[in-house]
Amino acid sequence: MLKNYFKIALRGLRNKISFTIINVSGLTIGMASAILILMWVQNEYSYDGFHKNKENLYKAWNHYKGPGYESASDITASPLAKSLKEQYPEIKNTARVYWDIDRLFSYGDKSIKATGNDVDKSFLTMFTFPLIKGNSNHALDHLNSIVITRKLAEKLFGRDNPIDKIVTVNQKQIYKVSGVLQNLPPNSQFQFDYLVNLSANEKYYSADSWTFNSYNTYVQLQPGVSIEQVSKKIKNLIVQHDTSNKAELFLHPIDKWHLYSRFENGKPVGGRIDTVRLLIIIAMLVLFIACINFMNLSTAQSQKRAKEISVRKVIGATRKSLINQFLSESILITFISGCLSLVIAQLVAPAFNQLTGEQMFINYASPLFWLSFIGFILITGLLAGSYPAFVLSKFNPVKVLKGVFKTGKSPVNLRKVLVVSQFSIATVLIISTIVIYRQIRFAQNRDTGYHINNLIEIPVEGDIDKNYQLIKSDLLNTGAATSVCRTSLSVTVDGRQENGYSTDGVNKDQQKLNFSRFGTSGDFVKTLGITLIEGRDIDLNNYASDSSACLLNETAAKSLGLKNPIGKTITNGNGQLHIVGVIKDFILNSPYVNISPMLVIASKKWSYNTVIRLNSKAGIANSIKKAEDIFKKYNSDYPFNYQFVDQEYDKKFKDQKQAGIIAALFAGLTIFISCLGLFGLAAYMAENRLKEIGIRKVLGASVADITKMLTSEFVILVIIAIVIAIPVSYVYMQKWLQDFNYRISIGLPTFLLAGIIAITIAILTVAMQSVKAALANPAKSIRTE
Repeated sequence: MLKNYFKIALRGLRNKISFTIINVSGLTIGMASAILILMWVQNEYSYDGFHKNKENLYKAWNHYKGPGYESASDITASPLAKSLKEQYPEIKNTARVYWDIDRLFSYGDKSIKATGNDVDKSFLTMFTFPLIKGNSNHALDHLNSIVITRKLAEKLFGRDNPIDKIVTVNQKQIYKVSGVLQNLPPNSQFQFDYLVNLSANEKYYSADSWTFNSYNTYVQLQPGVSIEQVSKKIKNLIVQHDTSNKAELFLHPIDKWHLYSRFENGKPVGGRIDTVRLLIIIAMLVLFIACINFMNLSTAQSQKRAKEISVRKVIGATRKSLINQFLSESILITFISGCLSLVIAQLVAPAFNQLTGEQMFINYASPLFWLSFIGFILITGLLAGSYPAFVLSKFNPVKVLKGVFKTGKSPVNLRKVLVVSQFSIATVLIISTIVIYRQIRFAQNRDTGYHINNLIEIPVEGDIDKNYQLIKSDLLNTGAATSVCRTSLSVTVDGRQENGYSTDGVNKDQQKLNFSRFGTSGDFVKTLGITLIEGRDIDLNNYASDSSACLLNETAAKSLGLKNPIGKTITNGNGQLHIVGVIKDFILNSPYVNISPMLVIASKKWSYNTVIRLNSKAGIANSIKKAEDIFKKYNSDYPFNYQFVDQEYDKKFKDQKQAGIIAALFAGLTIFISCLGLFGLAAYMAENRLKEIGIRKVLGASVADITKMLTSEFVILVIIAIVIAIPVSYVYMQKWLQDFNYRISIGLPTFLLAGIIAITIAILTVAMQSVKAALANPAKSIRTE
């Protein structure tokens, strides 16, 4: 019986080829879109899921509170890890990880730059990064031990066994290779080429200070321990060791590091998960619209199939068998579409990977994939074919065969509801795309607080430190640069935070605040083009006392309650800083959040970054070439690596841009699928009204009149869809915008633009069939009357 159903279904599909093409096309695009999106969603949820201890792994965060200010940071003090492990038996292990560091590796005649981390040796036992060679428990036991990835090992040693090989790092440090890691999976928050024992370098990183925050601290709980219980115990640990610091400690679980990375008022409120949810909704909507097309076109064909159904009933077919027949047709179309969707998904996967920045693939060898795919086809087929099956199977055969059968208002009304549903969804996606792009543009156009163009950054490495003054002089004298300075880190990174700052005579509540701390050797204001509100820049060459000088940003001056800050002294622990200038707030971290209080301090030692303002009048390319020659002259052992500040700043918009592009892409596909259905309905309605159109033309109706008649019904439906979509999209996008402190307001122009787009698309789609019907020869359409 089942075989017979599919034979009849296949014969019917061949006889209605245009109907079949439209249905298969819509379902194929919808299913391919859903496959790509769900593949991406699965990858997002899989981040760091391969660690054996994942149920007990956490990251330590500080929660800061102050007057009108609340924030969270995962940059913690060095002694925290040791205190957590020693004071709380519920904690099995801890590990510190310092910032990513680029180092130059030399072996024989090879010199290779690689990025990695200084970590505690417990890192390799807490996290599951398998070693191809070596022992995870002892790989970092010695201070001169280094663990490298297979990729770096192959670059340095080729096919030779790397174990116990000696490499020189930064032309001065000697390390012995004690382990080789399997190349890291792309779905991990950790991405490094090497690991070294942090204890070998911690003297440079404020190892004993509770006030300097420079580390990520990871925590492994004992099996079966309640995170709520531990959180209550450790909450006030920081203030126990630093009474001036009112930060509260909390732990963030590993399964939320990737998806819940954005904090607001000290609590995780979202992050990547917002994009994941958005795409899940889009996948469901695209597939739903494809199913709506099938339902719409199937019920629209009801009159043509009425006699077939009636004859079947007369010769003994039951309603159940008819339902099975129509569901078989639906599943057959879905199966064909599913196979085509796999082909399309496979073909576009490389482009989709490039768009998302991930390395995803369809695992055809997995039985779970094929079970999921078959289930996907069956569910989609049943969803798409359920309503047509139940509607068409209940036709009255007597009325149909007598020629008095009428489909009634129900199917027509349903088709209208489905068209409205399709274009409501499409309009919501159009509005969402417009809002996302407007928000990105709004943040991009936000004043950064400094002149971001023509700035490049070069890491301080090798002989740059000792030859800095010579390099700076040559850059200025050759006209390659107009200004040069050294900074602690990149000017797009908030890399160090401190607390406990106070000043005499001011409310001590400011001690609860967390301050961004940035270092410079001088010429900071001039090089970055920052607005100096009052005072002067730090100048170590002309002012010996500037070794303890600092600049405050506007927010810091307000937070400390200083109305006339120049010359005032601020204190942090045993250290004192005198204020020489106040600068305009500039964006150091995310352009979507409030600017935090910031101190720029004078420091020659804490300066790992060179910032150069290129001479634009001499040409950027020419200036870079001159700069390269100068750096090679004074730092010949290192490659000349630089990055443009504006490009690094632009990376801060990556997630939002990605969400915008993906939303626009699938909004376009949704509209295309909706138009396929609308095109099919318009063709069917025009065909059914050929005789009416012919009579109207004979009576004097023009092509414009007939086109208007045929399109007006659809335009009205689209307008209703727009009216429904506006409040839905407004509520949803308002909620989305709440995640940004700096955000646009959704105004009337956004809805007008989306409405115009939707109506224009609908008119163009329907007009094609309407004009074709209006131009037909009336003699042919009414010759049987």
